[in-house]
Amino acid sequence: MEETNYDIIIIGGGPAGFTAGIYGARANHSTLILEGTLPGGQLTTTTEVENFPGFPKGIDGNELVSQMREQAIRFGAVDKFESVDSVDMSSYPYKVKSGETIYSAKSVILATGASARYLGLESEDRLKGKGVSACATCDGFFFKDKVVAVIGGGDSAMEEANFLTKFASKVYLVHRRDEFKASPIMVDRVKANPKIELVLNSGVDEVLGENKVEGLVLKNTITGELSELSCDGVFLAIGHQPNVDLVKDIAQIDERGYLKVIPGTSKTNVEGLFAAGDVADPTYRQAITAAGSGCKAALDAQRFIEHKESLED
Repeated sequence: MEETNYDIIIIGGGPAGFTAGIYGARANHSTLILEGTLPGGQLTTTTEVENFPGFPKGIDGNELVSQMREQAIRFGAVDKFESVDSVDMSSYPYKVKSGETIYSAKSVILATGASARYLGLESEDRLKGKGVSACATCDGFFFKDKVVAVIGGGDSAMEEANFLTKFASKVYLVHRRDEFKASPIMVDRVKANPKIELVLNSGVDEVLGENKVEGLVLKNTITGELSELSCDGVFLAIGHQPNVDLVKDIAQIDERGYLKVIPGTSKTNVEGLFAAGDVADPTYRQAITAAGSGCKAALDAQRFIEHKESLED
């Protein structure tokens, strides 16, 4: 019979979930990682990770995730591509429901990350998958020798724009301001790329096209003037929404939608529930900080379990 009782259940993969899995399993705690049906987290949408220690020549995001998963499994963690329907923290041990299976846990680590934000336009929603995307590495290949637009002004937007020049004949980078939140080195790379043209002080008013993207209606953020920009694809890079739905009714969420933790720890306001990675990080949102928080969550979970067991003796 399949095991359903675990010391630590980790919801979500990526650097946070897998690091928690490595630490949990290596400490001889039975550990289950439920990755979901779209495994690996945001790192799998990054072609080249240059700033993760130990890889001086850089490493493909998918490959880094794959190695983390392999390492967790090596120490005994059970990894499943299953989605979680609900989390019940009302009684101990806790319950995690996935389809028809109810798993029992002595502690739960939420490492569900964050999902891409969209503009909220009807035309954008209608054309998702028909030229509107939030993942250049997923869909860039389909725009070979095409003209595309990237919306955003942070590091992600810069990376997406640079990456898309491998396929597209031209890339417009559309930003609402004339200054960027992105790091200077990323901005310099974009400005130095002859295939990229900056379109500043401009917001997207509408995505044009019926069955495929044909262009954008842009609104000048200073004058209010409308203009049209012809393109074949639109890539959103305007931030992410923390995936807190599983615990939003029981755990404290901050004003930006992130899971609140006790400063310096991974502990939420719910006993036995810990948070790791971007789901609780509105500030850094890096692979290395996610991994570090996964370590903290696993150590906090271990201490919690040990404390619980000491009370039962």
